[in-house]
This record gives sequence, C-alpha cells and structure tokens, in this order.
Amino acid sequence: MPRYMIERNFKDGLSIPITDEGAKSCDNVVHNNGDLAVTWIHSYVSKDKAKTFCVYDGPNEEAIRQAGQRNGLPVDNITEVSVLDPYFYH
Repeated sequence: MPRYMIERNFKDGLSIPITDEGAKSCDNVVHNNGDLAVTWIHSYVSKDKAKTFCVYDGPNEEAIRQAGQRNGLPVDNITEVSVLDPYFYH
C-alpha cells in the first residue's frame, strides 16, 4: 500500500480538544477513511497549529483526496513517500 504525506493548512488553526469530543472527532476520521481503504498513521502539527503534515496509507491519491473531503479536511498537497530512518541500512 502506498504511503503519502498530506499537507493541510488551517486558516483559523486546528483545534481538537483533549476531551471525549476530540477523541470522537479522531475516531470519526478513522471510520470515514475505512470505506476508501485509507489509513491515518499519524500527524505532525505546526507550533502555531496552522499547518499539519499527515502520514496516510492508501491505494492512490484520489482516495486520499476523497477521505479529506469526507472528513471536511483541507488537502493542500499530497506527496507519495517512503520511509528512511537511521537504521535503514542495518
């Protein structure tokens, strides 16, 4: 399954409360992605909360875009990526 880095820009900043409501919001994203065979791996949030960099697995870029649309999330850029870490050659 291809892996993608999705850049999202949030004009008013991203706000997911650390509450049951915030947990439900994240669960909804995971649930909505399932029909498209898209998996949210994790995300990085900029200090000002205006941008996220999200790592997803999915069958293709179109499925990633559809998942964003279903979840009401912006999709500003999609880049197919592969993993490289310090232990890659060991």
